[in-house]
Formats: sequence, C-alpha cells, structure tokens
Amino acid sequence: MSTLYYVLDPMCSWCYGFSPTWKKLLADLPSNIKVTYVHGGLAPHSDEPMPKNMQSMLESTWRQIETQTQVTFNFNFWSTCEPRRSTYLACQACIATRLQGKEYEMIQAIQESYYQKASNPSNRDTLEVAAKNCGLDSEKFSHDLQSDTVVAMFHEDLKKRRELGINGFPSLVYHREEKYLNISIDYNNYEAILKQLL
Repeated sequence: MSTLYYVLDPMCSWCYGFSPTWKKLLADLPSNIKVTYVHGGLAPHSDEPMPKNMQSMLESTWRQIETQTQVTFNFNFWSTCEPRRSTYLACQACIATRLQGKEYEMIQAIQESYYQKASNPSNRDTLEVAAKNCGLDSEKFSHDLQSDTVVAMFHEDLKKRRELGINGFPSLVYHREEKYLNISIDYNNYEAILKQLL
C-alpha cells in the first residue's frame, strides 16, 4: 500500500481552487493508494481583525484563482464578515471529523461555507453548522473540536508537514517503497497528476 499525502489548510484559497481537480483525482486513484490529509495550518488562533491591506491582497488572490481554475468565489465575504487571519480552528474541525470518518466531507463543507456562502470558518459557529451539514454527531464534534486529543492530533499534522518539507498549500507527497516524491500539481488536469503516481 502506497500513501498520497495531501497537505492543505481548509481555509487556503488555492486549495479551494484545486478542489474540483482533487475530486476527479480521488475518483480515479488506484485502490492500492491510501490518501492521508495533513492539515498544515496557515495561521494560528487570533481574535484580531485582518488588516485592510491583507484583505485587499487576498481578495485579489481570489480573482486570480477564479481566472486560473474552475472555481468561483462569493466576494460578499469581504463586506459581510469580519475576516481574521486565523485558520487553526478550521484545521482542528477537520481533524475532529476525522474521528467520525468524514474528514474530506468537512474540508468540502468548510470551503463551501467560506467561499460560496460567505461565512467565516475562523468562527466556531460556522464550523458547527458545517459539521451538521456533513451529517456528523454534532454533540461529539462540539466536544472534540478543542479537546486535548484533537489539539494533539493537529500538532502531529503540523509535525508531519515539517517532516515532509512542505511550506506551501496545496501540496502532494507520494510515499512508495520507502521513497517520498513531491508531486507537481496541475490545477486543471488531474490526469497529469495521476500519471506521476502510476
């Protein structure tokens, strides 16, 4: 069994841009390749509002991603929410759903909340709604989200990202026969990625 590590942050806009191609790749992956998500964490917990210059930079990045990929963004986020540079809780939310076997579903739900519904995944209530939409045990999710177990698992993900030598998201690393191979990502062509795995 080989392992394909997908290193990401659920609030990373380029990861969202990659999401349609990732979905196609998942559907075509051979059964002997196991997928492991590694939540790399873009930004630690913070209650500070995001500086205006960073908001402008990110909004510009969203427009660039729309041009380059198959996704669209709801730009109302910038007028209806108070953005914060804070993604660790969203990472922990994905790990909390890993305990319920729905990690990928939660990644998708967070991206939908953030980029399509203009809700802020830096906020606990947005994450709880996303978890409910995934059909999770809401009570267990709320308990697990900031538990010592999930925080420890998240720190293991951060450690794994460092071990893999990854500094940017999304990244793919293929582990086969004791070798680690960095996979080039084509945002619009899953077959070009698949060829590197076969």
